[in-house]
Amino acid sequence: MSDPIPDLSSGWVAGADGYQDGWVVVLWRPATGTFRRRTVDTTDALLALPEAPIVLGIDMVIGLPDRARPGGRRCDRAARQLLGHPQGTSVFSPPAYDVLGATTYDDAQRRNRASGPDAPGLSKQTFYLMPKMRALAERMTPARQECVREVHPELVFYAMNGGVSLEASKHTEAGQSARAALLEAHGFPDIEDTVARTAGGPLGADDVLDAHAACWTARRIRDGTAKRCPPRDEQAPRNDRGLRMEIWR
Repeated sequence: MSDPIPDLSSGWVAGADGYQDGWVVVLWRPATGTFRRRTVDTTDALLALPEAPIVLGIDMVIGLPDRARPGGRRCDRAARQLLGHPQGTSVFSPPAYDVLGATTYDDAQRRNRASGPDAPGLSKQTFYLMPKMRALAERMTPARQECVREVHPELVFYAMNGGVSLEASKHTEAGQSARAALLEAHGFPDIEDTVARTAGGPLGADDVLDAHAACWTARRIRDGTAKRCPPRDEQAPRNDRGLRMEIWR
């Protein structure tokens, strides 16, 4: 007897954003309007949430390139073009896969430059994200990527805002208020109160807002309405491990 087909309409979706001490997670069960929010310490815990979300949107690079190049992957360049200035600067160029083996910033720089004929160096910001990138890369497979998708919150807010980037930075009070208003208009009630209760210490308000944005896109992926860089009618490039290099919104 074959396994029963799961009822996707009643399941959970989730979004996650990395912060200093781990991941902040937002879970949404659209069929009941139920929300859950928590932090988890490790990537293993993130990938083993007890709610078993149908789709998990993560604000972190998943399909790392095999060779670094100026401007990053095709999806990174497409995302910057959509966002324009200044929000396009939030899309960084990820390191080459081999860089994950580096233990120092100088070694990471050397490995990235050695990955291709025109490969650039590496920013300090990217280097600091490498532990989470490494943990994901060690666990990701093409099969797992059907459930776990790379999301960029600024692209999500761009989509929520009718294809217009938000001018104010997410690190400002005005920028956070604008993002909270968009989230409330798209299904997340009392978001400002939620952020006030959840954020604190190393967990910033922008991290909480970004996790909600990733959750919204996870629902759109489940429903088949999400958009992608590169566009869904184009085949996404794959790296040598078979992972698609794409960003969802």
